[in-house]
Order: sequence, then C-alpha cells, then structure tokens
Amino acid sequence: MVAEAEIALVSRDLGWPVKALAAARQTLASHGDHTNGGHAGNIEARRLLLIGDLDGAEAVLAAFDPSPLPPASRAAYHLVTAGIAIRRLRTVQARAALASAEIAAAEAGIPGLAAEVTAAGRSLTEPAARLVRRGESRSVRLDEVEALFASGALVVDATRGAVRSGPSTILLGSRPVLLALARTLAEAWPGDVSRATLIAQAFGGKEADESHRARLRVEIGRLRAELTSLAQITATRSGFALAPRAGEVAVLVPPVDDEHGPLLALLADGEAWASSALAIALGTSPRTVQRALETLGCEGRVQSFGRSRAQRWIAATAPGFPTTLLLPGPLPGD
Repeated sequence: MVAEAEIALVSRDLGWPVKALAAARQTLASHGDHTNGGHAGNIEARRLLLIGDLDGAEAVLAAFDPSPLPPASRAAYHLVTAGIAIRRLRTVQARAALASAEIAAAEAGIPGLAAEVTAAGRSLTEPAARLVRRGESRSVRLDEVEALFASGALVVDATRGAVRSGPSTILLGSRPVLLALARTLAEAWPGDVSRATLIAQAFGGKEADESHRARLRVEIGRLRAELTSLAQITATRSGFALAPRAGEVAVLVPPVDDEHGPLLALLADGEAWASSALAIALGTSPRTVQRALETLGCEGRVQSFGRSRAQRWIAATAPGFPTTLLLPGPLPGD
C-alpha cells in the first residue's frame, strides 16, 4: 500500500485512496515498523501539502518522531515541514527545517534529494511577489512579505484575492470586480482614481457611459461595505480615494500577473500532472482545468503527453520565480 501510494504521489494521481495509506501507516506503527510507518507518514503529509491542507499535513507529521528514521526519510520529513512553514509565511521556521533537511540529505548521499533541498531553499531567497506602494513597484522576498503582513498596513493581496490588515482579512477572490476596484484604489493611494479609470479596470476597458457610472456607484458601495472595518472609500471631484483606518496602503501582486497563475504554480514543481489531480489541488472542476490547459497549450506554455486517462501535463518552461504565494491553501499567516 505504501509503495502504491508513493507511485501515485510521484505520478500526481491525487485521487488515489488515501484512507488505505492512513490505514497502512497505522498498521506499520502498531507492529513497531517505525521506519516504514514514518515513510508512509511523509508520503501522506506531502500529498496534503500539495492540495493545500496544511493543518492535515501538520497533524500527520506530529504523529511520529523523525529522529530514528533513516537519513533520506528524515530529509523528506524536514522538507515537508519546511514546505508547510513556507506556505504559512514562517520563514524562520522554514530556514531551520531546510537546514535540518540539508544535513540529512548529505548524510543520505542522494544527489537528487540534495537538489530538492536546494530548490526548496531558493523560494526563500528569490523574489516571491511585487510590492506596489506610493506609486513605486519592487520585487520582494517571502520574508519581506511576512514582515509586510505583520506591519499592520492595509494590503490588497492580489496573489490570494484578499484585503488584509493585521489579523483581519476580507476575502474578495470570488468577487473579481471588487478586487479590481480595491487594487486600483490601493495602487493610487494616497491619491484618488478617476471614474473612467475605475470603470476601465473593473469592467474590461469599456467607455464610461451613464450605465457604467451607475454600476460603478453600486460596486463602490459594495466594496465600501466590505472594507468598512479596514478602510473608507471617499468620493472626490474626479472619482474615489481609499483611506485606511490605520497605517499605509500596499498592493501585493504575483511577479507575473496571470489568471492561470495558480495552475502554473503547481506545474512549476517539474512533475507531470494529470488534469484531474490539478483539479483536486485547485479545488475546481476538471473541465475548468482542462480548458485552462488547452489555452496554455495553444500559447506554448504547457505541454502534454499520453492520451485519455494517461495524459499528463508539464510546464513548457520554468516560470523563473518562486510561486509559493499562488499555491493552494489557507492565506499566509492563517
């Protein structure tokens, strides 16, 4: 069962019966086989990490002690621990786990494992997003994003479709018009934005006629109601302005602003994915994923091989930046 689960994980068959793996892990533990039980736990935790179930992955890792495991299994344990910490934007914990993984990988003497640890470490040192504040834009690392969220600033987080300030989070991912308005207002802060610009950004570049202006008033009212605990939206002579109740305003966007970013973020791990596995990880329908893959395939950004249920998809080229903030899971810091 554990061997089949490992093959399924590598093959990105996320629909494999996970209850069988959990049962196998418990059986191994009850017979005192902590080595294979720990290996099963690593596989189960890695699958949960892939689909963004960070709480579940943490619970699995907490169920066994990695210290008596062979070096390769200890390295895998610390890699998953680092992956959870990275997703939660706990960079100090992530560095500590990666340091432990590096020691275990060197002890194991497996070049591929050492390369995996090195690749995971790059997500902490390379740009993870772009920060837009007071009209200026610059790349930021994960530790800088972590510091930004802890600063109390009002952050329009376009990587996760949310507006955040300290512990408060307003989710707008399912309301793209409101998110577009919030982002446009935040990028212009402390200035205002004309009604024509807001209409163009929120409604797809349409010319501002009376119907669009009326719709804008409605959507601004909805956004004002959503953000009432974090900010005010005031009318100006030419348009609207955002006024935070505390701190400054910043916008966090992916290094490459792409509607298919979360899907490409999963493919960036270099493995060949089935469309059904991508749908499970993204929490969306297989048909939606298939349409996105077909679009990306026509653009030459992904490639496929195999047919029918054996068809797999890979990224045509590496995106060139860490994609941690686009991966599925709870909002960083939750």
